[in-house]
Amino acid sequence: MGQFKFTDTDIDGMFLVEPAVFEDNRGSFMETYNEADFKNAGHDLTFVQDNQSKSSKGVLRGLHFQINYPQGKLVRVIKGEVFDVGVDLREGSKTYGQWFGAILSEENKKQLFIPEGFAHGFLVLSDEAEFVYKCTDFYHGDDEGGIKWNDESIAVEWPLEGIDEIILSEKDEKWLTLDENPISFKVI
Repeated sequence: MGQFKFTDTDIDGMFLVEPAVFEDNRGSFMETYNEADFKNAGHDLTFVQDNQSKSSKGVLRGLHFQINYPQGKLVRVIKGEVFDVGVDLREGSKTYGQWFGAILSEENKKQLFIPEGFAHGFLVLSDEAEFVYKCTDFYHGDDEGGIKWNDESIAVEWPLEGIDEIILSEKDEKWLTLDENPISFKVI
């Protein structure tokens, strides 16, 4: 029996993962990824890189993608809480331009898989958050693309209550909307 509960979202290929957590008087233990369990659930993924970031409350990273080397990402939070979002940019997808978001936290231990051909971003809801993720392709710094975080045509419902200021990188402040810079990924 696997150690994970997989829940599909309304966007094909995007799913939530809830690990089994074993607790006793010493603390807790959980698997965060198991290739066999994922394959048995129909998710045959190959990860080549792991990343970790640390951010403070109100930091919004995204909405990012790589243009020529799209990455699938299995994301989770090891400290704090974030609202994590994926936007479907796959050519011909019935959900093109639609988004799904979920709260990921150290308490709920949920993970979200964002497939290749999606834009990805997150907003830090706690005072501080540490965010870790596995990628299906390597990072290519000269291959970055993005969409404006508050693009009205996508209309992500960011949970802004309690957030005094959205903190963006200089790069993230300059992204255009999807209408201004249409993009779609041919994903095989």
